[in-house]
Parts: sequence; structure tokens; C-alpha cells
Amino acid sequence: MAAAYERFKLHTSPEKFYIEACDDGANDVLAIDRVSTEMTLTVKKDIPPSAVTRPICGIMGTIRLVAGMYLIIITKKKKVGDLFGHNIWKATEFDIISYKKTVLHLTDNQMQDNKCFLAMLNNVLNTDGFYFATNYDLTHSLQRLSNTSPEFQEMSLLERADQRFVWNGHLLREFTAQPEYDP
Repeated sequence: MAAAYERFKLHTSPEKFYIEACDDGANDVLAIDRVSTEMTLTVKKDIPPSAVTRPICGIMGTIRLVAGMYLIIITKKKKVGDLFGHNIWKATEFDIISYKKTVLHLTDNQMQDNKCFLAMLNNVLNTDGFYFATNYDLTHSLQRLSNTSPEFQEMSLLERADQRFVWNGHLLREFTAQPEYDP
């Protein structure tokens, strides 16, 4: 199976988000342009020293609201168990970060709508039960997994997942469009 990263840092600059993989031997940095929303893989040295840095537990995805695009990140997780030596996590806290630096481009009604949508999104994120694993397929039963081909086993978790159980599949569509972002 294609390896997925487990530890990340989010570096935020006025121009871009940089999501750095922090696992041993990881060199990948995903750069997301805050204006064009274009995503590219880059390296650590491209992160500006002035960027604000914080650890994160993962990327939930992106969503477009009235004010524009938002990045949804997992800021806290709790280990709830393990399956065959693979950690199973529960996402417990999230942050919704606007690509735009301001909402001054919105009318009063649009600002009110955007605030309402953000409140609804926060309400959903505060419900219980967002579980994930970075190195085990939780979307298929053990019986199903035992009857799969070696080619299936080599696919990334996101690529082979049963979409009925990918609770953030819609939010990940920007990332799934380019398989090199899977880890």
C-alpha cells in the first residue's frame, strides 16, 4: 500500500498555505496558493521564514462558501484503538481557515450568509464520530480485504476506499484529482 503521512505542520503565509509532512524521511510539502487555489508539491526550503507555523493532525479538505475557499484541518486527534497494529484515530478538533485575507469584498447579506454557513459547518464538525486511520483501510471489511488483488493492496487508501464510508470525500475532491497528493 502507498504510504500515507501521519504528522504535519501547517505554515501560513499571506500568499500560500504550506502543508509539510513531518514523518521520518519525509521531504514533501504541499503548497496551496491562496488566490488561484492551485496546488503544487514543493520542498521545505520554499517555505518563507515569516510563515506562521503550527502542528496539525491532517487535512479534512476544502470547501467553497460565499466568501470563497476554506481549508479545513484536523487540529487534534485522539487514539481510540488499533487494528492489527494500525492506529485508529478520532478527529476531535478542527479549524476552518479562509483562503482570503478579508471579507470586505462581501455585502452585508453575503457576510451574514457566510457567517451562517461557517456556524453550520462548525456544528457538523463538532458532532461525534469522525474516525480515520492513516495506514489501514477502515472502509472495507477484513473479509473483503482478504479477497483483494495485490494491485488493489498497492493502491493508496483514498484511491481504493469504499466511498460510502469516506465522510470527507466531497471535501477532498480537490486533492483526489491529483494522485500525487494522496500521501
